[in-house]
Amino acid sequence: MRSYNQYCSMARALDLVGDRWTLLIVRELLTQGPCRFSDLRRGLPGIASNLLAERLREMESAGLIIRREEPPPVAATLIGLTGRGQDLGSVVRELTRWGAPLMTAPSADDEFRVHWFSLPLRHLCRDGSPDEPAVVVRLGDLYDGCDVIADHGRVDVRPCSTERQPDATVTAPPQVLVALFTGLMPLRTARTKGLVVDGSAAAFDRILPKGEQNHD
Repeated sequence: MRSYNQYCSMARALDLVGDRWTLLIVRELLTQGPCRFSDLRRGLPGIASNLLAERLREMESAGLIIRREEPPPVAATLIGLTGRGQDLGSVVRELTRWGAPLMTAPSADDEFRVHWFSLPLRHLCRDGSPDEPAVVVRLGDLYDGCDVIADHGRVDVRPCSTERQPDATVTAPPQVLVALFTGLMPLRTARTKGLVVDGSAAAFDRILPKGEQNHD
């Protein structure tokens, strides 16, 4: 691990998390929760297995992650954030917010994973019908997605689970999802550009940021 050799808290922090991929590993563990090495790598397209293993060793030495052996039926080593690692959540959220204006149309070689969108969704979604029974809206699928849960005025975004039956399942090109949830594209337009809602359209509308641009 390289060091800036500066007696400064920001420099010391960057000594630990400033290397390439480190904060993206934190992003994955915040969105996926404790997960297998293979799940972690699937959420980090472009990283080599040996580099991921090296970053994880460095993060473990720094007290940012912990590994634990799960008994059957999981029967796997799960990697998760420590309390110190969880504290980076506010850093990741601010970087996500700061980077939002940079989310123009993706280039041809950009990768996208639906679950990457789960962090900004926690701030972009709202419960538009707080007096109605709770609903679950799934973006993507069990392999790569997230469940948005609206319940009594609160919105939670969690990894997809077989224990939850979604009221609506939503798929769309990444730039359409981003534009719709940031209020840059009307719902009517999103439907013409590849947005598909399977299930309750009312459940999906319930979690959208409110504004005239999202109404038909």
